[in-house]
Amino acid sequence: MSLITRLHRSPAPEPTSAADRDRSARRRLPIRTGLAGLLVFAVLAVPDNPDAFASLRQALISLLRLPLEGILGAAVLLATPARARRTVAIALGAALGVLGILKVINAGFREVLGRRFNPVLDWSLLGDGYNYLVETSSRAAAIGAVIGIVVVSVAAVAVIAVAVRHLAGVTARHHRPARRAVAALVPVWAVLALLSGHTVVGVPRSSDNVAVLVRNTVLGVPTALADRAKFAELAQADAFRNVPADQLLGGLRGHDVVIGVVESYGRTALQDEPMASIVGPALADRQRQLTEAGFSARSAFLTSSTYGGSSWLAHATFQSGVWIDNPDRYRQLVSGDRLTLTKAFQTAGWDTVGIEPGNTKAWPEAEFYGYDRVWDARNLGYQGPRFGWSRIPDQFTLGAFQKHAFAGRQKPMMAEVSLTSSHTPWPPTPPLVDWNTLGDGTIYGPIAQAGEQSERAGAPVQVRFAESVVYSIDSLLSWARTYADDDLVLIVFGDHQPNARVSGKGSDHDVPISIIAKDPSVFDKIADWKWHEGLKPGADAPLWKMDAFRDRFLTAFGTPGGAAR
Repeated sequence: MSLITRLHRSPAPEPTSAADRDRSARRRLPIRTGLAGLLVFAVLAVPDNPDAFASLRQALISLLRLPLEGILGAAVLLATPARARRTVAIALGAALGVLGILKVINAGFREVLGRRFNPVLDWSLLGDGYNYLVETSSRAAAIGAVIGIVVVSVAAVAVIAVAVRHLAGVTARHHRPARRAVAALVPVWAVLALLSGHTVVGVPRSSDNVAVLVRNTVLGVPTALADRAKFAELAQADAFRNVPADQLLGGLRGHDVVIGVVESYGRTALQDEPMASIVGPALADRQRQLTEAGFSARSAFLTSSTYGGSSWLAHATFQSGVWIDNPDRYRQLVSGDRLTLTKAFQTAGWDTVGIEPGNTKAWPEAEFYGYDRVWDARNLGYQGPRFGWSRIPDQFTLGAFQKHAFAGRQKPMMAEVSLTSSHTPWPPTPPLVDWNTLGDGTIYGPIAQAGEQSERAGAPVQVRFAESVVYSIDSLLSWARTYADDDLVLIVFGDHQPNARVSGKGSDHDVPISIIAKDPSVFDKIADWKWHEGLKPGADAPLWKMDAFRDRFLTAFGTPGGAAR
């Protein structure tokens, strides 16, 4: 018998009855309800702190929560008229989905920058994240990531909205037991709220973290407006605003001043293992080399206005003498006329130069800071391979600075050089090469390839970070020993601590700072600072807030000897 014949003679399946379909739907209902409830509970109860999931035990304890928002949401849906319940449920679900996305963003900010996302002030930082992906991967990868994030976010909001709508329908069909459950959970939550201040393992705790998130978001606008008014007053209150040019920085007359900003160079590099065992001995050896070359150094700590990233906030704080810890303050600052360190040098007659290898486009703020000229990734002349986010190795950056600016100076020069080789993600750094062989950077081709294939590429992130800090400092000090004369004053400081993967959870915001010079009179003027001798400040070295440096520096080196002119 042919297959066609057998199929033809096979009895056709009987159509499924409405009763069968109804029984199948009822069997699936508990599963759907359980999944919907689990999803809503997760969005409400899971904290936005990544530390809560450091271990399975911590994660389980973190999930022992009774969310107030779930109780209130159920009460609202039960009180909503039947005709509007579906619309209200979808609206509540969509809002919950958005808040869930905000939780994820918060977790990312806490992991990288050590703080929560500010819904009012921090949107520009998302653009910086995109730019970071472009620099470390490719534009196509960054665009793909953005598309993926948007698709997943929209889908998450839709799924959570559907889940809340489903739960609303279930509670409506079982409104009496649902109302009794809500009424019973209110006093339970109140009791847990009273007990939540005590850590009792295994006992559920109250949770209102979504409500706190909403409150912080709503209050963010008036808080930001109040901070804007406060900052405007701070920026205008400048003791050095009207100081005559001939009274600015006279104590440094005839000296070249170079400020080297070492990316992510924080206290952790000096005091935490395994970084300290790499950086500490390196600094001791470089101090010996500096002493042999006739240099001395004094060091201390500054508390940075940022952590883990947003370097420009630290640069602005150091330069302006006011605390810049968010993008809004930065925008206010650069739109005003606050006296910066660079502007003070420019006013007093120094030639002012900015070396910014991380910049790939025009930098409008250069005029505010007071730079006569700026070199960046577009005109430093580098044709070599990329080294992670830092496309240009620090030694080449300094070699270009020497070639384009320092060697041809006609009067005292003040320069700020950003050293970016110690920027995350910390790929293997190249060794120092002969300064005369730098050329256009193509010498780094084989070096980069060898680094990618070396064991260092797979080293722990703390080791790679420490090695990159040593490379940045090595490059700067080697330049000073090779090219500087007796009139150089070198200021080296870190902009912020590395992110929590390196510095650990709950790290401080402290960064080292050193002043290096051959002229003893430089140190005489800062003797009352009581900074520690050498390149490495001890744990008990003086600690200033970063915004205090400008005023103390201008005070210490003001008036005597007149300006550079």
